[in-house]
Amino acid sequence: MTVTGFFCDFTVAIPTYNGANRIAEVLERLKWQLGTTHIRWEIIVVDNNSSDQTAAVVRRYQQGWSNLRYAFEPTQGAGFARQRAIRLARSPLVGFLDDDNLPSLTWVNRAVKFAQDYPQAGAFGSRLAGKFETSPPQGFNRLAAILALTERGDNALLYDHEKNLLPPGAGLVVRRQAWLAATTDGESWGIRVRDRDVAEDLEPVIQIQKAGWEVWYNPGMRLTHKIPRNRLERTYLVSLMRGIGLSRFRTRMLSCARWQRPLMVPVYALNDSRRILRQLLKYGPQIWTEAVPAGEMALYCYSLVSPVFWLCEKVKSFWPHHAAGQGAAQLTIQDLHV
Repeated sequence: MTVTGFFCDFTVAIPTYNGANRIAEVLERLKWQLGTTHIRWEIIVVDNNSSDQTAAVVRRYQQGWSNLRYAFEPTQGAGFARQRAIRLARSPLVGFLDDDNLPSLTWVNRAVKFAQDYPQAGAFGSRLAGKFETSPPQGFNRLAAILALTERGDNALLYDHEKNLLPPGAGLVVRRQAWLAATTDGESWGIRVRDRDVAEDLEPVIQIQKAGWEVWYNPGMRLTHKIPRNRLERTYLVSLMRGIGLSRFRTRMLSCARWQRPLMVPVYALNDSRRILRQLLKYGPQIWTEAVPAGEMALYCYSLVSPVFWLCEKVKSFWPHHAAGQGAAQLTIQDLHV
């Protein structure tokens, strides 16, 4: 697919699922963006098969707002919604917002300016602060980045591919050219664990970086990420970390050269085992009751078994007529309790 015929400079893409009660606040922030008189930009809300009034809310905002577009993506999954936004975008730059991300009033301006100042940046992330419905549990800062809260200082930062650290999908801006070259149309990114998409925003960025593009942190693009009460509870954090842990083998191997992969499997296994032992020694019974230690323990345990999970998924894909048997194996892995 070639990237030609641009009609504007920047596209804001908002994938949403049943976001009728959230999307309006995001659109209000975008409606009052400052410093955009010289920027031609558009907004695409990608409705990812919602069953609520998301479409009606967007249609209402479209009245008198010509650069707001609506698209429907019937295939469930945030990765598919992002791919649809990329296909529909009429600009060389696409900025992704979740339906609980509130951009600052200069977010669009700062995104376009950063892309102009750093032409080798294929992707760059925002500076995300949390807006919590209730006080976070003790030690929450250790898990903050996993909930897409990214505070890396006041200066632009180049992500080093050697450190396995990349920006989250919330607030991410990509060059459409880089994304299309690194991905396949219709391809499903990440994995799905218990109706949750995991790593679908990380894998395209890994591929963009591997293709030679730079990946940056832009502190001028400020976002507020609304964190409801339930996302700070032990049950949610353990479930979230379970999914991330199970995706670890896949994302870790993507970050390695092919020849390194067999060598890195035992290295990662030893490191995960060391972390599990350290967690047990440090927290003892607290790992079963406290939200943050329990979440960390889930991450380490499911990271350790992620190669087995990956193998089960591969077996399912090659021998679909054995799906019932392998599904039982998958369920056994996912239902380990921490």
